[in-house]
Amino acid sequence: MSDLDDLMSRLPIGDIAGRLGVDEATAQSAVAQTLPALLGGMAHQADQAGGAEGLANALAGHQNDLAQGQIDLGAVDTGDGQKIVSHVFGGETENVATALSGQVPAAAVDSGLIQKLLPILAPIVMSYLAGKVMKGSGTGGGTGDLGSILGNVLGGAGGGGLGSILGNVLGGSGGGKSGGGLGDLLGGILGGKK
Repeated sequence: MSDLDDLMSRLPIGDIAGRLGVDEATAQSAVAQTLPALLGGMAHQADQAGGAEGLANALAGHQNDLAQGQIDLGAVDTGDGQKIVSHVFGGETENVATALSGQVPAAAVDSGLIQKLLPILAPIVMSYLAGKVMKGSGTGGGTGDLGSILGNVLGGAGGGGLGSILGNVLGGSGGGKSGGGLGDLLGGILGGKK
């Protein structure tokens, strides 16, 4: 099981559906698109100057058992989640949500739903990554393995056409590049350099 599948299996989709006011299939579809994008945004952050250290410091503040075992949605601090989302996507959060909603076949998944979902998932992702980083670095604090951990978690995302579609929707780098992948897509969205 990939790390992404592991994290997905811990999510209480029924509770998320209830919180969002949608059926479980719609919630599952929305989570399946949103989770890799959130991880990709964090990977993009880690690639920026000082980003890995900043992310490692933020992860240190999220060393908790939120993402250990089955996740209790009642323990998720969506206020903290909103701060995380704002930091990861900045002023592009609405564009990211719009682009992601266009990738979900369920008609009920619109950008407003994605924007409600992001702050729910963000603290869970931070807790999950904090656990991976601390496990990988022993006593914690190191940033050396952060990129590889994010890469491993994102390795299960598959990406598909998501990179090129989001790049087109958001005006990211287009041109002659093909393949893209989630990292390229989020780099284009967030204005990063490859």
